[in-house]
Amino acid sequence: MPKMKTHSGAKKRFKKTANGKIRARHAFTSHILEKKSAKKKRHLGNPVILSSHDAPRAKKLLRTGSK
Repeated sequence: MPKMKTHSGAKKRFKKTANGKIRARHAFTSHILEKKSAKKKRHLGNPVILSSHDAPRAKKLLRTGSK
């Protein structure tokens, strides 16, 4: 059997941390920024760790999980 390929869209959006968690960008950061406060925009700039419910799906796309 051939190897499974990594999902091209996922590898551009997610990174696996050293502890095995999945890091991603926040949503709502690309447009309509005028009405958002500076504090909100500043916090949205920092990466977020995916929840335990979303992480298995991202790991499957990245082919880092057991499944």
